[in-house]
Amino acid sequence: METKIFKLEQIQAAADLIKAGELVAFPTETVYGLGADATNEQAVKKVYAAKGRPSDNPLIVHIASLDTVEKYAAFISPDARKLMQQFWPGSLTMIFKLKPGAFSMTVTGGLATAAFRFPDNQATLKLIKTANCPLVGPSANTSGKPSPTTAQHVYHDLNGKIAGILDDGPTRVGVESTVLDMSTDEPVILRPGAVTKTQIESIIGSIETNHHHVGKDETPKAPGMKYKHYAPKAQVYIVDRETDWNAAYQWATTRTTRVGVMAEAHVLQDLKSADNVTKYSLGEGIAAASAKLFAGLRQFDDQPTIKAILVQAFPTNGLGNAYMNRLNKSAGEKHFKLS
Repeated sequence: METKIFKLEQIQAAADLIKAGELVAFPTETVYGLGADATNEQAVKKVYAAKGRPSDNPLIVHIASLDTVEKYAAFISPDARKLMQQFWPGSLTMIFKLKPGAFSMTVTGGLATAAFRFPDNQATLKLIKTANCPLVGPSANTSGKPSPTTAQHVYHDLNGKIAGILDDGPTRVGVESTVLDMSTDEPVILRPGAVTKTQIESIIGSIETNHHHVGKDETPKAPGMKYKHYAPKAQVYIVDRETDWNAAYQWATTRTTRVGVMAEAHVLQDLKSADNVTKYSLGEGIAAASAKLFAGLRQFDDQPTIKAILVQAFPTNGLGNAYMNRLNKSAGEKHFKLS
């Protein structure tokens, strides 16, 4: 299959492929998603096949109007409507109980709920409206690998496996949306993202965060809760704030294999060059670092001689909570420590 790159003026052609049951990757403000008609079970099955994604890992349904949620959700609480008004379009995904037969079990992972998101990207909203159907949209990458933040990342992973990619340049946020479960008596954050717990609580009051690790026989209610995610082939090590970067860098320079280093620009400036070390700047601040995290991991994943990657940690507040959630999963919770 030839994977076509569509420009913004070619959205009609991309939408025609969606209508025909094909897969088209699309941009959002967070990462690129792999789009298929959420009402076409055979098209949705192609998503799992293209990504190599486990079939019990549910998909997020991307919409372009609130009417779509009304069509499929069994109940939308007043609190959920307040959050929609405040954060949609945007980086907040909400899980609702479904009307009977709303979507196939392929979309929901066998659950009676589905996650909905109204992305903040005009190209994708136009794509959804032109295709006239909601789109499933897991990250458009090989399952388990760092998420794609450019059309080129998608092409790298899925060229020949999908029909097309709608290119709208690099994404702004760089980490996936916050997932909030509104299908339970008390709202619970299942995955942190750019919309923070504090922001949500300012609208609807106190909520919980789920720290439960989903077991092998359980079906997760949201992506990222069960399976390995965001991991390059090289081992990632988190360099904590209290760790001496000079010591970590000295360790890197004494390795017999190549090492990647990802940190803020001012940190990298203080580290001398070394023949076996490749640096990648995360810019300055948590917003820049979140936008660049997956791109940096992907860059090093394309260099087979890189056997270890040191990545700067950030405080776990605000967007830093989402950044560290992804980094911890990428590293398998491994932190750099001098033995």
